[in-house]
Amino acid sequence: MTIKNIRSYDAKLVEKEAQSYWTLEKTFLANENSPNEKFYSLCMFPYPSGNIHMGHVRNYSIGDAIIRYKKMCGKNVFQPMGWDAFGLPAENAAIKNNTHPAVWTYQNINNMRKQLKQMGYGYDWSREIATCSPEYYKWEQWLFLKLHAKGLAYKKKSVVNWDPVDQTVLANEQVVNGRGWRSDALIEKKEISQWFLKITDYADELLTGLDYLDEWPLQVKTMQRNWIGKSKGARICFKVKQLQHTVEVFTSRPDTIFGCTFIGLAPDHPLSRELSTSEEEIKLFIDKCMQMSTAESDLATLEKNGINTGLTAINPLNGEEVPIWIANYILSTYGAGAIMGVPSHDERDSEFARRFNLDIKPVVIPDSDISNTNLFTGKGTLVNSGEFNGLESDDAIQKIIQKLQALKAGVEETNYRLRDWGISRQRYWGAPIPIIYCDDCGTVPVPEKDLPVVLPEQFEFTDKSNVLKNIPEFYHVTCPCCGGAAVRETDTFDTFVESSWYSARFACADQTKSMLDDRANYWAPVDLYIGGIEHAILHLLYARFIHKVIRDEGLLTSDEPFTRLFTQGMVLKDGAKMSKSKGNVVNPQDYIDNYGADTLRLFMMFSAPPEQQLEWSDSGVEGAHRFIKKLWNTIHIHVENWGISKAHSGGIVSAKQKELRRKLHETLSKVSDVMEHKLSFNTAIASVMELINTFGKFQVDSESDRGIAQEVLEHVVIMLSPIVPHVTHVLWQVLGHERALITEAWPKVDRLATVPDTVIIAVQVNGKLRAQHHVDLNAPEGLIKDSIFNLKEVKKYIDGKTVKRTIIIPNKLANIVTD
Repeated sequence: MTIKNIRSYDAKLVEKEAQSYWTLEKTFLANENSPNEKFYSLCMFPYPSGNIHMGHVRNYSIGDAIIRYKKMCGKNVFQPMGWDAFGLPAENAAIKNNTHPAVWTYQNINNMRKQLKQMGYGYDWSREIATCSPEYYKWEQWLFLKLHAKGLAYKKKSVVNWDPVDQTVLANEQVVNGRGWRSDALIEKKEISQWFLKITDYADELLTGLDYLDEWPLQVKTMQRNWIGKSKGARICFKVKQLQHTVEVFTSRPDTIFGCTFIGLAPDHPLSRELSTSEEEIKLFIDKCMQMSTAESDLATLEKNGINTGLTAINPLNGEEVPIWIANYILSTYGAGAIMGVPSHDERDSEFARRFNLDIKPVVIPDSDISNTNLFTGKGTLVNSGEFNGLESDDAIQKIIQKLQALKAGVEETNYRLRDWGISRQRYWGAPIPIIYCDDCGTVPVPEKDLPVVLPEQFEFTDKSNVLKNIPEFYHVTCPCCGGAAVRETDTFDTFVESSWYSARFACADQTKSMLDDRANYWAPVDLYIGGIEHAILHLLYARFIHKVIRDEGLLTSDEPFTRLFTQGMVLKDGAKMSKSKGNVVNPQDYIDNYGADTLRLFMMFSAPPEQQLEWSDSGVEGAHRFIKKLWNTIHIHVENWGISKAHSGGIVSAKQKELRRKLHETLSKVSDVMEHKLSFNTAIASVMELINTFGKFQVDSESDRGIAQEVLEHVVIMLSPIVPHVTHVLWQVLGHERALITEAWPKVDRLATVPDTVIIAVQVNGKLRAQHHVDLNAPEGLIKDSIFNLKEVKKYIDGKTVKRTIIIPNKLANIVTD
C-alpha cells in the first residue's frame, strides 16, 4: 500500500516520502543556466550550537515558504545553508566539555544538518559552507591582504572593551549595559594593539546607500543612519593658558560657542594621560573610568562624573577663560576626544554642569516660547554672542566658521559617529590574521601563495586563553622578506568578518582558485534576506561594507548585498526569550518526533504575524496538528465518496457553485498577495481555513459539483504547500496527480469568479445619505429607480414632494433631487 492510500495521517511516513522525492530529484539544486528569472532567498545562517532552536524553526520556515512559492511561480530559485562556525561559544563549550572546539563544532554541524533536513527545508546542500573550513577563510585572508595593501587594514594601539571572562576585545556594539554580550561580565577598558578595517572610508556610501534600500524596514535603516551618525560642524582650537598646548574639539553647533563654560576631555585623551603621570588624583579617576564600557549607549545613561584639571582654556572668539575638566561621558573615539561644554544647549553637558556648579549661559533662544529656556537644544536666534547677536542659527554657524578660519582657530569639518572596525580577537577558535612580525622587516603580510594560514587543530586543547603562541610549528616561522626568524600574528578575525561575505560565497562554494566567480554575480544581490532585527548594526552594516570592498576588488558588480530585508520576531515562552539560563527552552526535536515537521511549521506560521513576537503554546501546536489531520481526512473522504474528478476549468455554473468558486478565488487572491508582498502568513492560513469550512457545507449532487469540489481541494493543497510541504506533496497524489506538486505552477486567480452578483449602492436624497441598498450588478436605471423609491428609509424624505430628477452612478450611488 502506498502512502497516499493510508487512511490515517502518519507524519513520519508522509514526511519521509516527500523528503526522499526532493532529495532524489534534486529539486532544490541551484542552476545558473535557467532561462527563468533568478530568486535568491537567504536566512541568516546559524551558529552550530548542537541543536536547532525554535527561533531557527521560525526563521527558516518563513524562508522556505517563500522559496517554494517562488519556484511554483516559475522563478529560478536558490536557497543555501551553512554554518557560522567560529567564535567564543564553541571555544567556551569545548573547555567546559573537555574537548577540542573543532571536534565540538563539527559534531554540532552534523546534528543540526540532520535536524534541518528533518524539517524538509528546500536547501541546496551541495553549496553548504562552514566558516571554520580553511577553504572558506582562505579567501577572507586573501581579502585582508588586499585591504592591507590599500591601507584599509591597519594596526594601532587603542583603548578597547575588554571582557575579563572571555579574555578578548569586544566591539562597542557587543557591549550591552556595560557587560559582555555573551559572558555578561562587567567590561573593562584596556589599551592594546589590534587590527582595524577602515570602514570609515565608506561612511558616506554606506549612508547614501540606505536611500536606495526601498525594501528594508525603516527601523533598520534609521538604526544604521544613527550609528553612522554623519554630522557637519567645526573643529575648533582652544589654547591652554598654562601650557604650550591647544585642545581641539569638534562641534556640530558652533553657533553655541559663546555659551561654552568648560572644556571636557575624554579620560584617555592625550592631555588627560599626560596629566595623570604627575597628578595622583587624576590618575585614580582615569583608572576608574578605564573599568567602564566605551559603548555610547552605556555612556548616555551613565551618571556624569569628572575631575577639574586646574587648567583653563581660552575661547578663541571672545577670549573668555573656561576650566578644563576630564569627564567620564566623553569618548576619545568621537571627534577629537574633547568637547566644548555648553550646558544651556546640550543635555549631557547640562547634567555635568549642574553637578559641579559650572556656569550655564544661554546663547540661543527659541523662535517660539518653550517652558525651559535654561536647556534649549534646538536652533533659534543668537543672544549674548557679540557681533553674531540676532542671527538665526544656520546663518550664525556659517559666519562663525568663517570667523574661526580667519583667526586660524578652526575649520569646517564633517564628522561621523562610526568608528573603524576592530577585527582582532585574542582567542584561538577563529581565522588567523595573515601577518608575520620580523625584527628586521617589521610587519610582513603573508604571501598569497602561502594562503591559507591554517588554524592548527591537532593538539590537546585545554587553555582558555589564545593558545597559538604555544604551538611552535604555527607561531615560529621564517620571514618571507629576509629569511630570518619571525613569528606569526596570534590574533584571529572577529567572526563578523566571516558572516559579512558568506552570501556571495554560497554561489560558488566549490571555487578553489578565487574568492568568487561569475556565479556570485549571477545570484547577487540576495533578493530576500531574513533574520532578527538584533543584527541591524553589527552584522548588516559590516556585510554592506564588505560587499562594497569586494566590489571594488572587481569581484562583484552590485552595490548592496541584500535587496529586501525581512526581520522576524522572536519566539517567547511565558513572555520571555527562550534561554537555558531561564529554563524555558522548548526543544524542536521533541515536536518533530511527536507531531511532525509540518505541524511545527504550521504553528510557527499561523500563531502570529511573522514580524512580531510569537508566544509558544503547546495547545497551539496541538491545534495545528488537528488541522493537518482534518485536511488529510477531508481530501480522503472526498476521493472515497466521489472519486477523482477533473477540476472545473470553465463553463456555466450554478448559484451554489458560483458562491464556492468566488470564495476560492478570493482566498487565492489573498494568499498570493501575502506570498508575494505582505508575508503575513497567519492571515493567509486563516483564509484557507475559512475556505475549507465553506467547502464543508458544499453538497456534491452532480458531476459538475464534483469538478468544483476537485478545483477547490486542488487549490487548497497548492496554497498550503509552501507552509506544510510534506502533507500537501502526498495529498496532491491522493487527488490523482502523477506530477509532483512542487513542479506545478502557482494558479492564477479567476477574476470573473470574484465578481459579485450584487453590489451595495449609496442612496441619497438631496445629497444626504439615507440608505444603503443591494442591487443587481449593472442593473438598468429603471430597475434601480423602482427599487429605491420603495425603500422606507427614502419614502419619508420624498413623500409629498416633487422629484425633479434622479441621478444614477452605476454600481455606486443613486441621488434623488426634490423641490
